Amino acid sequence: MEHVHANLSTSISEFKKNPSALLAQAGGETVALLNHNKPTAYIVPAKTYAKMLEVLEDIELLELAKERLKDKDTAVKVDLYDL
Repeated sequence: MEHVHANLSTSISEFKKNPSALLAQAGGETVALLNHNKPTAYIVPAKTYAKMLEVLEDIELLELAKERLKDKDTAVKVDLYDL
């Protein structure tokens, strides 16, 4: 059994009937779209999606910083005022 990662869910058939009403009813919450009672997609509010992208970018930058720290012994020291 798959876990549904949303407090609200609906079938694709119900969603097709009146998507605007469903979005209004969701009130900015994520909605799981179910096909045969299994999550097939999620409707994520635009603000939530933008925040998710920010967090993913932060994680990527952190991983890059960690990777670069491994090479700090071979790095060239530079004074910011010399740039």
